[in-house]
Formats: sequence, structure tokens, C-alpha cells
Amino acid sequence: MSSSETPKTEWPELVCRTIKEAKEKIKADRPDLKIEVVPVGTIVTQEFDENRVRIWVDTVAKTPTIG
Repeated sequence: MSSSETPKTEWPELVCRTIKEAKEKIKADRPDLKIEVVPVGTIVTQEFDENRVRIWVDTVAKTPTIG
């Protein structure tokens, strides 16, 4: 990224991608960011952190089973 470009702050193209794909793409674009994977509905702190990006997830990928 050249000094005249604004650093990326959103990744709408990652909706419906895997967590792994999302993390890899964000790290490729912005290696300076800390990534947090958070289940939808989780209570999180509300302070703004310019060094953090949250990946909100809400699907069950595999059948929950006992054992």
C-alpha cells in the first residue's frame, strides 16, 4: 500500500466466507490489526480500538453431539 492510500477498514466481501479465509484476508490487507472472532450476541466492550477488527460469527458448522 502506498502512503497515499487509506488503510482498509471494512471487508464486506468476506461475508459468508470461512473464519480462516476472513482471518487470512484481513491479515494480508492489514497485518497490523489484532483479530477477534466473536459469536453473534456476545457482550463485548464498546470502546473503539483502531488496532482491532472483530469477525462476528453466527452459524453452527457441525451437528452438536454429546461425547
